[in-house]
Amino acid sequence: MSLPKEKHTFHIPVMGLSYTIDSPIKIAHFGISSVISIIEHNMIEKMRKFYAEKFSYPYEPITTKSEDFRAKRITAYLDLVNDIVQENFNKLVASVTSGYQEIEKYFALLPTSSELRKNFNKFVEKNSVSLKDIQNWLYNNLSIGSIDVNIMTKLDSPNYKGKTQLPIEQNNAHASLRGFALSKLMNSSVVLSAGMNPRLFSYMEQFDDFYPDEEGNFKKKITIKVSDYRSAIIQGKFFAKKGLWVSEYRIESGLNCGGHAFASDGYLLGPILEEFKNNRETLHEELWEIYRKGLEKKEKIVPREIPQLNVTAQGGVGTGEEHKFLLNNFHIDSVGWGTPFLLVPEATSVDEETMQLLSDATEDDLYLSDASPLGVPFNNVRGSSKDVERIELAKAGKPGSSCPKKFLTFNTEFTELPICTASSQYINLKLDQLKKENLQEDEYKKAYDKVIAKECLCNGLSSSVLVMNNLDYKMEGEAVSVCPGPNMAYYSGKFSLQQMADHIYDRVNLLNRADRPNMFMKELKMYIEFLKDKIDEAAPNFSDKQIKYFDTFRENLNSGIEYYKNMFNEHRDVLKSSYEQALNDLNELEMKFHQVMISV
Repeated sequence: MSLPKEKHTFHIPVMGLSYTIDSPIKIAHFGISSVISIIEHNMIEKMRKFYAEKFSYPYEPITTKSEDFRAKRITAYLDLVNDIVQENFNKLVASVTSGYQEIEKYFALLPTSSELRKNFNKFVEKNSVSLKDIQNWLYNNLSIGSIDVNIMTKLDSPNYKGKTQLPIEQNNAHASLRGFALSKLMNSSVVLSAGMNPRLFSYMEQFDDFYPDEEGNFKKKITIKVSDYRSAIIQGKFFAKKGLWVSEYRIESGLNCGGHAFASDGYLLGPILEEFKNNRETLHEELWEIYRKGLEKKEKIVPREIPQLNVTAQGGVGTGEEHKFLLNNFHIDSVGWGTPFLLVPEATSVDEETMQLLSDATEDDLYLSDASPLGVPFNNVRGSSKDVERIELAKAGKPGSSCPKKFLTFNTEFTELPICTASSQYINLKLDQLKKENLQEDEYKKAYDKVIAKECLCNGLSSSVLVMNNLDYKMEGEAVSVCPGPNMAYYSGKFSLQQMADHIYDRVNLLNRADRPNMFMKELKMYIEFLKDKIDEAAPNFSDKQIKYFDTFRENLNSGIEYYKNMFNEHRDVLKSSYEQALNDLNELEMKFHQVMISV
């Protein structure tokens, strides 16, 4: 497979368990990179069977009776995706025998500034060029989008045979990592999200594909999703000491994103990106010295030059202007566009009912929920079929899930073996406990709502792709969970891949309203609302610990607001279309912030 040459300046991050499960098959041959979630091996095995039959590849089922079936299912699926992507790319290049229509589609998706089409036209115009020469040129100059994978490091619960816990290598995240490491993917990254997991990170030392050749190239690369610069340093050093190089630091907004929202203590995206920009060279050189020693200690090949270090960003970007601003002002290597692609069937897999729900969603429909069994705020949309199912089951006196997959079994409040807080077993035990506490009616209602809010995300986030492809969803059920970011409110309808690329590169405008807030102001507003909720929960009797937390939050938000005042004034000519509104929003949000803090 040809190595990516990074012709595009955007990538599609992981979304849910199933929404990007087959995105590389759909778009990688056009040079667009995307990320597959690889934790849910049951759905992955169904998708492998589906695509093997669709593209006429042999298929032998890997059952739960097979040794190491979790990792083997993931390896087999990734190998199949790799083969199909290469086949799609070969067909694209071969299509020049009947004209340039497919190649033109590839070129049309590229940034306006790309010179690739011009260079191709110049090459073709040469009198001595044969069809074989043209195909060779395309193979050498077109890139295939990277087939990357995501592992949430927290999803590393142990597995059991009866009541006997299996070795740590059979933990869910460990098995997923092994599945990726043993696949034949080349130049692909594992995107590690949700923070540190030292045991998982150390496990990566066992796989040769994560180590470099003399030129500093890797068969498998490491990307870590980070919330700030400090996190990048800590995790980068941890890997470097072990002779492992982090090729990319993927910065994500704490709140203005899809999926789980890992809120910071008021650190805002703009100042975080600024810190990365100012310290990037230092970070690169400091990690290189540690990394070099780590490789020497292991007697591994030390590259002749420092390996590449990329910094990317995602979370709430929604216009071509914002996209360019991230690239140019913060020197970002690529920008993640997630939520809007849920409305692009050519790129993601979303069933029709869910897509309509997303298309119709307003700002009020999109909210941070308590749905995740991880206990982390989870971006949600009101009226999803999983949400409706959850409420109906509770009304019928049958709350919770049977928990067939057990990926989120971490709670031991009532049981010896860990169970999931979205399971019927846990919810019924918790509700029984609440009844015995003789709470006031309003207190009981508040506690009750919090308990039954948990959704079976293992099933809900897997079912959409199965439903839309008429595959077996007996285990998952038909109800769908979906986790868009707040940005979804500003898009309506269904879009082609070309339309979304044109929107990203500022050639068209797909927004459904002219007053969409600037991405940085949207995040600031969300943090102020998040802080207000925290203060309301703690009031009126604040502990010393809470006061210290709120003071830190206040200091960070104040610093962020001052940064944005300077940033908008400095770049008013660049942020032409959003400058006035952004500045007005900033002034209003600053006043709201001070009002929120009065009670502390």
